[in-house]
Amino acid sequence: MKIEHVAMYVNDLEGAKEFFEKYFHAVPNELYHNKKTGFRSYFLSFDDGARLEIMNKEVMDDLEKPLNRTGYAHLTFALGSKEAVDELTKTFREDGRLLKKLE
Repeated sequence: MKIEHVAMYVNDLEGAKEFFEKYFHAVPNELYHNKKTGFRSYFLSFDDGARLEIMNKEVMDDLEKPLNRTGYAHLTFALGSKEAVDELTKTFREDGRLLKKLE
């Protein structure tokens, strides 16, 4: 047996999709939008076959998320080497500095 996909709600659906495309080379499917319920989602596929569904609705509660709680804790990506992790970390830092300059 294998986990087919993991799903998570996000506040910024398009921003989350772009993040996973840019940094983790995810390939999204076409946007699914249920106009009746306001639900929208993308399935993001990764090179190894893993899939992540990112979702949102027009109205969502965004409650405080204390560290010590039950439920979803984190999502981990294997990049293949320490060097690959260091390189992606460097890219995150550089892009973060760029975003701060644009604000």
